[in-house]
Amino acid sequence: MTNFLELRAISKRFGGVVALRNVDLALPAGEVHCLVGENGSGKSTLIKIIAGVLHPEPGGHIAIEGREYPHLNPVQSTACGIQVIYQDLSLFPNLTVAENIGIAGHLGAPRLVDWRALRANAERAMARIGASLDLDARVEDLSIANRQLGAICRAMAADAKLVIMDEPTASLTRHEVDALMRLVVELKRSGICIVFVSHRLDEVMELAERVTVLRDGAKVGEFPAREMDDRKLATLMTGKAYAYQTSASDFAGARTVLSVSHLSRAGQYDDVSLDIRAGEIVGLTGLLGSGRTELALSLFGMNRPTAGEVRLDGRPLALKSNAQAIDAGIAYVSEDRLNLGLVLEQSIASNILVTVLDELANGAGLIPERARQRTARTWIDDLAIKAPRPDNAVRTLSGGNQQRVVLAKWMATAPKVLILDSPTVGVDIAAKDGIYEVVRELAARGVAILLISDEVPEVYYHAHRVLVMRRGRIVGEYVPHASSEEALQAAVDADDGAATTPMGRAA
Repeated sequence: MTNFLELRAISKRFGGVVALRNVDLALPAGEVHCLVGENGSGKSTLIKIIAGVLHPEPGGHIAIEGREYPHLNPVQSTACGIQVIYQDLSLFPNLTVAENIGIAGHLGAPRLVDWRALRANAERAMARIGASLDLDARVEDLSIANRQLGAICRAMAADAKLVIMDEPTASLTRHEVDALMRLVVELKRSGICIVFVSHRLDEVMELAERVTVLRDGAKVGEFPAREMDDRKLATLMTGKAYAYQTSASDFAGARTVLSVSHLSRAGQYDDVSLDIRAGEIVGLTGLLGSGRTELALSLFGMNRPTAGEVRLDGRPLALKSNAQAIDAGIAYVSEDRLNLGLVLEQSIASNILVTVLDELANGAGLIPERARQRTARTWIDDLAIKAPRPDNAVRTLSGGNQQRVVLAKWMATAPKVLILDSPTVGVDIAAKDGIYEVVRELAARGVAILLISDEVPEVYYHAHRVLVMRRGRIVGEYVPHASSEEALQAAVDADDGAATTPMGRAA
């Protein structure tokens, strides 16, 4: 098979830090290849060298379809047929879906836009992956999943020979993931090479023919995907073995902190009832679009229900805003930490303290620097955030450490209830393990935790009870140590009918 792209002895330094060390990579036309590694392993640096954003150190070689390049620039990379879908999507929020999909065809010298052709091109790109987006909608008004689809469509609209997808399925429903898988098969048949960068290791085995593993900037090896499983890959990526077990904790006698009774919001969720006790982690899973996030937003005062009741410590709670929820002792970590959870250009300390500014202010309304530094450092140490200085911009941290900053921000409010919406999206296995450890510690302190995720293993191994949500309703309750992961996955994937709980009752 002819290689479309060959990299030989690729290295990259940033000052005294070695980001890549003599990495080789060969990508044949028509292959699905997965690139895996922890955050900081060098994956992003390697992708940026392929995209022409960064130049490798002298001595490295890049060959595209047999032609040698000492390095690339973005124009050359694109002209060679390389398209990269970055994890942050790199979309223009103020432009429409059609404009974002067709933007690549209008770079360069100014010229009039053929709007009919632009729309037709966007429609063809969407049809290739079975997507259905409003072409006139502004990207800033789309859900995360639909923004992801728009970015994939934009890559498809270009004449790509190599498509690099950085966490392409992190925010897609199972149906959308299946459509993407079918697209990958179609692209492979047409001779296009696809590189997946993913922290969801099950996708690696499902899609790839070969897997390249990076660790600390060096290539650990290249392996046939059929010989890998998630445990082997995790060990290769980190040098450590990870093994999770279900919890058999009994919370029957614990105090009920949050009680939700017959809660509904027209068109989003219906007749939802659940209880969370002090120190308990309750998992909530289901496909994207099942109503999980809408329910979470209602519990945080941002999406007022139309019927039902919420009680906190036994007292009725009618929230009209998120400020009221915070005052009541409810904290919410959004799945979209970059846009909703953090102010990326602000410091780590400022992001941690934003929820407790009033408590830190003195009589003159000013925040003493000593109190600011002391409080920030307390939470940095408590949550083991790897940050050289609290005044560094939060954007300089890895995804796992950014998520810990979000957790620190809310823990500073001393919440009674912590709602975690997909807390490990886009972070590697080691960072996930660190976040799970923090969540367990918070539960041990008596915080009632609602853990929302579409990753069944996440809730199965890290929650004491798991609720399954489908089409806006709770359709099943599972106790992990008394049921199987396969049964829980089957309940999530089911299309119709009420699920039956392992205790033998219909939900």
